[in-house]
Amino acid sequence: MKPCLIFTLLSTAGVILATDSKDDDPNLPEDFTIPYMVYLQSRSEPCVGSLIHPEWVLTAAHCPLPIKIRLGVYQPSIRNKKEQIRNYSLIIPAPEFKARSLENDLMLIKLSKPAVLNSHVGTIAISMEPLTFNDSCFIPTWTWNEYKNLSDPDILTWINQPSHPFNYCKNAVGNRIAVHIMCVGKPLNIISKVKEVSAAPAICNGRLHGILCWDKGSVTLGSEAFFTEVHHYARWIMKTINTH
Repeated sequence: MKPCLIFTLLSTAGVILATDSKDDDPNLPEDFTIPYMVYLQSRSEPCVGSLIHPEWVLTAAHCPLPIKIRLGVYQPSIRNKKEQIRNYSLIIPAPEFKARSLENDLMLIKLSKPAVLNSHVGTIAISMEPLTFNDSCFIPTWTWNEYKNLSDPDILTWINQPSHPFNYCKNAVGNRIAVHIMCVGKPLNIISKVKEVSAAPAICNGRLHGILCWDKGSVTLGSEAFFTEVHHYARWIMKTINTH
């Protein structure tokens, strides 16, 4: 199947950018989902994936191999009848991924069979160009009310953050190597007990611009967070999809 990376199917949920919110919002319908969010369940720590094509998920290369891929999920701790469950048939990390420094921290996952696109499961287009300074980015992930080993998260949460200039990001990473990164947030002098699912996407101007590598606290509380910039890898992504 040829990629449809420019075409994006999103329900209203996928383009909520007005306010920061959580799953206790009384205005959200019971079957609310962010259609392109994929729950990558594993035996260690889960990750967030982004459905960029009916057969392909983009996530961080530092994520463990999933034992189950769940589409159309609102609360991973609760199974619903509208979920679609898949396995993977192929996993391809970005060329020259370095686990120690998290350079080139992207990974493509091919689903065992294509997702069925509907109002609960949809794709997000990848970015082809860099962000403009101060562009607003929508960053969703899942968190736990009370984390227990191997438990699934039960809260869908998100934040809207402006992007910083690259020089700011480069200075903020400290001793880490800053290659193809974007960043949001501010240094916070608080210790957060919030545990977030790794590899949250940054959706800016309606496209997938970043995949979370690491943060200095809690990205959904506004801490500094650093993302692999997707547009640098657009050709690799499209070539991989076309040839596999």
